[in-house]
Amino acid sequence: MKMAKNGAGEREVLLVFMFLLLCSCCTGDEYDLLLSIKNSMNDPLNQSLSSWNLSLSYCEWKGIACDNSSHVAKIELSGNNLSGKIPESFFHFPYIETIDLSNNQLSGGIPSNISSCLSLRHLNLSNNNFTGPLPRGSIPQLQALDLSNNMLSGQIPDEIGFFSGLEFLDLGGNDLVGKIPKSISNMTGLRILTLSSNQLIGEIPQELGLLKSLTWIYLGYNNLSGGIPTEIGELTSLNHLDLVSNNLTGEIPSSFGNLTSLQYLFLYLNKLTGPVPRSIFGLQNLVSLDLSDNFLSGEIPELIIQLQNLEVLHLFSNNFTGKIPNSVASLPRLQVLQLWSNNFSGEIPKNLGRENNLTVLDLSTNTLVGKIPDTLCNSGCLYKLILFSNSLTGEIPNSLSRCSSLRRIRLQNNRLSGELPHGFSKLSLVYFLDLSNNHLSGTIGGTRGWEMPELQMLNFARNRFSGALPASFGSGVIENLDLSANGFSGEIPASFGDFSELMELKLSENKLSGEIPDELSLCEKLVSLNLSHNQLSGQIPTSLTQMPVLGQLDLSVNQFSGEIPKSLGEVESLIQVNISHNHFHGNLPSTGAFLAINSSAVAGNRLCGGDSTAGLPPCKGGKLQVWLLIVTCLLVALAALVVSSLILVFVRKRNDNFETRENNEVDGVWELEFFDSKASKEIRIIDVVASMRDENLISRGITRGGVLYKGKSGVSEFEFVMKEVSGIDSLPTGFLTELGKLKHPNIEKVIGVMRSKKCGFWVSEFVEGQSVSEVFRGMSWDRRRKVALGIAKALCYLHCKSMGSSVGCELSPEKIIVDGKDEPRLRLRSPGRICTDAKTFVSSPYVAPETREAKDTTEKSDIYVLGLILIELLTGKTPADTEFGLQESIVEWARYCYSDCHLDTWVDPTVKGTALSNHQNEIVETMSLALHCTADDPMARPCASDVVKTLESVIRPTYCVFGLNCSSTI
Repeated sequence: MKMAKNGAGEREVLLVFMFLLLCSCCTGDEYDLLLSIKNSMNDPLNQSLSSWNLSLSYCEWKGIACDNSSHVAKIELSGNNLSGKIPESFFHFPYIETIDLSNNQLSGGIPSNISSCLSLRHLNLSNNNFTGPLPRGSIPQLQALDLSNNMLSGQIPDEIGFFSGLEFLDLGGNDLVGKIPKSISNMTGLRILTLSSNQLIGEIPQELGLLKSLTWIYLGYNNLSGGIPTEIGELTSLNHLDLVSNNLTGEIPSSFGNLTSLQYLFLYLNKLTGPVPRSIFGLQNLVSLDLSDNFLSGEIPELIIQLQNLEVLHLFSNNFTGKIPNSVASLPRLQVLQLWSNNFSGEIPKNLGRENNLTVLDLSTNTLVGKIPDTLCNSGCLYKLILFSNSLTGEIPNSLSRCSSLRRIRLQNNRLSGELPHGFSKLSLVYFLDLSNNHLSGTIGGTRGWEMPELQMLNFARNRFSGALPASFGSGVIENLDLSANGFSGEIPASFGDFSELMELKLSENKLSGEIPDELSLCEKLVSLNLSHNQLSGQIPTSLTQMPVLGQLDLSVNQFSGEIPKSLGEVESLIQVNISHNHFHGNLPSTGAFLAINSSAVAGNRLCGGDSTAGLPPCKGGKLQVWLLIVTCLLVALAALVVSSLILVFVRKRNDNFETRENNEVDGVWELEFFDSKASKEIRIIDVVASMRDENLISRGITRGGVLYKGKSGVSEFEFVMKEVSGIDSLPTGFLTELGKLKHPNIEKVIGVMRSKKCGFWVSEFVEGQSVSEVFRGMSWDRRRKVALGIAKALCYLHCKSMGSSVGCELSPEKIIVDGKDEPRLRLRSPGRICTDAKTFVSSPYVAPETREAKDTTEKSDIYVLGLILIELLTGKTPADTEFGLQESIVEWARYCYSDCHLDTWVDPTVKGTALSNHQNEIVETMSLALHCTADDPMARPCASDVVKTLESVIRPTYCVFGLNCSSTI
């Protein structure tokens, strides 16, 4: 017995000796250890490590905390922009308990001696650029390990289970692969487990059910498969369960009904099937339930009334059937209800909104019938009401016309009838209103008085409205106005010319009469004008030819008369015209949009001439009059004078629009052709040739068209840019002509082409500014949003042009110049595959996945790059940043951040203060749009026009609860 005691005492002494030996390996002089750390890291702001000098005790150094014995106990240097590598000396401190180096730019691998400091309890290296594998070994007393948002790779080692004292483990936002090791079940005290946004595969281990202390599980944004383990239902302390965006299959376990502490259940974006277990509706502490984007089916039972704390219910994009339970109306805290894109039938619960606190209601794309309840806005907070594509009947409730909180209303594609409630035209916050394709009637003009100062989009098409058009809608920012297919009569108000932001005006299929008001030409941003199928008369106003961006004009099936203004064929932006079934006569213009016009677009008139595609008879002269014969004779007699005059005209034209110059030193003979008459008077060919010098070089790219020179007129202050274009003579027929017609405020204006036998240049206007990446960092959120919208509008214009397949912008930040008014200008590229260095092209961070294979850009690849730019504007990070690793990791990182709406962790710090307080919902919806634009499948990406509409719509707040999936139909 005594010998046993002596043996135990010897072992204790031995353990103490071994501990002291380990500490002696970690000790050394703590001054020296700290100074070696300082020497291994860069402090660009000179704020963190500047106090680390021998004039002070190291316990007084910034970021250092000591224990009672003056030993280093904490090193906390979070968010100091430090770079460099972590030296092994970080883990040589014998008494250190906390190391926090999060939110820096540190790189390299995590030192292998991490487990040598047995005193360490908290280690936070998150949000850096660390690479390599996860550290092995163990630190028995370690309680918190946060390595999230780095570039760590490889598998999670089985040794992770040796960290048996962990309470907090976050490995999210890395490049980890393989399966989740079962040894993780050794961490019996673990409370927080986050492995999200990696590349993990396999099934969720059922051993998680052994971790009874877990309160938070976040395994979203991986490639996990198989069913959800029923053992998770044994974690009765669980508060937050997030398994989103995986490939999980099977049914939701009924054992989840045991999770009585659960507040947040997120299972969206999986492949789950079957009904929602009835036991789920017994989780009385649930605050948010999101099961959207699965294949769930069955009905939602009235048992949902037990979820009295529920604030957000997302069941959209599933296969649910049956009625929306009436008990939903009795959930007192319900704020967001999104059930769109299912097969729900029956009526909307009659008392919905009476006892709720509704802010967002989206029941669109179901088969709902009956009336819209008049209680939806009882909370006074409802701002998004989306009920389109159902079979709703009856009148729009008067109560909605008093709902002053409303901002976005979409009730189209139903069977609503009756008149528009009078107060509806005075909802001062509404910016998007779509009531199209219903049976609404009555008048909307006259004495009604519209007071909707925020209104940007109004669509009343395909209803039964009548009477005069309103003179105004009380908005100076309206951009899209569609009142087509109704019974409106009277004249087009001249006051429509006050809509300075109007881009699309559709008044077709009404009973409008009178002439087109000249004032309409004041809408300088109008791109599409459709006045077809009315009773309009008079001539086409020549003022329409002065509209700078008019691209589509439809005047068909009216009573217009007279000749077609020749100047209409000279409108550079106009690409589509329909003047059929009127009383026009005379010659059809043979320029611009009338070139190769389809016969159906000119039929039903008394026109002649035009291309063969127009199907019109040739223009014939009448019987010659005597005076005509005399004039003819005089012309013949003066032939010599005519020839002389033609020579003079030719010389003048060469001076104004086409000039040649012999220059044996620079590629021989140069020819310069102008698309812009003003520029032809400002620039001489000698100015352009003289600009091709190294001192005028702006950039030398890797692609055809990559060399840029800046030039200046020798006779004025006019500045221009020359862009080299290879193979200019092989461009598609008519390409240069169409190029000169491009006219959009957000696209560079090409004013001419200069070429020789060896090469050619586009000559464009010079825009004073910086690339979007250089300038946006000093911008507020409002300014960034303006830039984003301008880029999207330019893409929309390019993609909608008939020559869209021939010319593009090969979108990237360096090709977007932002001027002093925050207007972006896109630089164009020549058609075809322009990359001559495929390796360099593929390595560009602004390339869509499919482009890396095809080595060419498309409209959908432009949209992908636009999504990357949106992410950059939102976060301040670029695809080239090293912490994102391979190719698309910035997108994966953005999806990870967005999934929980943790804005404070991903919004660019330079706009975080005001943006989060005033524009939080705009930022969330813009990120949602960016993620749609960067979908892997090109067909899943929105088109440019949808991007524009969405960006325009999100300038008003939308709802987002932190920790939620913020998707919604738009």
